[in-house]
Amino acid sequence: MSEKTRQDIELNAESEEPMEELETETAEPRSRSRRKRWIAAIAGAAVIAIVAVFVMTSGAGDADAVQADAETEEGDDAAPVPVEVIVAAQGTVAAYVSATANLVAENDVSVLSEVEGRVTALTVDEGHYVQSGQVLARLDSSDEQIAFKKAELRHANAKLAYQRSQDLMEKELISREESDKLTVDYQIADQELAESQWALDQTVVKSPFAGRVTLREIQLGQHIRPGDSLFQITDFDPLIARIYLSEGDIVGLAPGTEARIQLNASPDVALRGRIRQISPVVDTATGTVKVTVEAVEPSAEIRPGSFVSVHIVRETHSDALLVPREAVLRELQSSHVFVTAGETATKRAISLGIEESGQVQVLGGLEAGEQVIVAGQGGLREGARVRILGEQPDESDDEVVADAINVTEAG
Repeated sequence: MSEKTRQDIELNAESEEPMEELETETAEPRSRSRRKRWIAAIAGAAVIAIVAVFVMTSGAGDADAVQADAETEEGDDAAPVPVEVIVAAQGTVAAYVSATANLVAENDVSVLSEVEGRVTALTVDEGHYVQSGQVLARLDSSDEQIAFKKAELRHANAKLAYQRSQDLMEKELISREESDKLTVDYQIADQELAESQWALDQTVVKSPFAGRVTLREIQLGQHIRPGDSLFQITDFDPLIARIYLSEGDIVGLAPGTEARIQLNASPDVALRGRIRQISPVVDTATGTVKVTVEAVEPSAEIRPGSFVSVHIVRETHSDALLVPREAVLRELQSSHVFVTAGETATKRAISLGIEESGQVQVLGGLEAGEQVIVAGQGGLREGARVRILGEQPDESDDEVVADAINVTEAG
């Protein structure tokens, strides 16, 4: 390499070193400037957040203050709330133990055929009421009549031989052995005649007791055999319901205890009942006791097989303090009502007892004769002003009552 070339290379190297130093010195100020901008941005965001929190807190406080002032003003200047009241009074209320069952007829049987034959006559149909012993159907009795005639002839012949043997025995003209044989023949003939008479009678099908024909299973001309089901006869009185209660529920119950039987298909249809029998044992499989309840004078619209609810009276209070169910405002662990003795509503905590038919027994917290609010109490507060509807007649009272009831239901 020539001397000139070497010198050129050294000059180029020296010129590159200052360029690198210049680039390094330029990059450091840029980095510092960028960090400053980021710090300024973060600080600005923090200031904005602090200001926003302060504003929201102040706004909430002002809103609460405004609401409190409004409530105070409303309590002082609000118009009286229209309400309806009733007077708490004493009455009778009962506690029940309830169960469901099917109402069934105690006398419900299938009439079966005792002999073989063809149906020659049908005298009743489903729904007909029949008396005990009334003819339901007739079967062809030709064979039974022939058999009865034969038995009748054999019986007459055996009877005659027996009578002759008795006369001959008195005259000692026949042996004792021969006389005994004729006596047995006569007794057999007598039984055969009774049997043929019974078979002939069975060709006429009769009702075993008074009741209603609930099912007819044969047709005219049908050939039937012994054991075939012909009719279903049901006596609608008495009707019974067999319910099953726990051991605890039967405590205090006894035969004769009153009950109320309610038809589930028509809740308005109810009839009186009474306990007829309580099983002496507990079913070990279910832990229950069978109680038989009998309906007293059931109406014609009650049919066997109907699904019913049975309510047995456990206890009755004839002097209970009662209020309507809608007057009671229930909470998780307490109940209360609003009472008024003028223009101010007072919230009264009460203890409840038995509830029946929309009436609730009050055990404490209320006295007889107090005015209890039954409509319009849903939005009331302690000390609220009220106006009893009816005391101050107003053309819009009907509309106010509707509004008050709506408020109560909403509450």
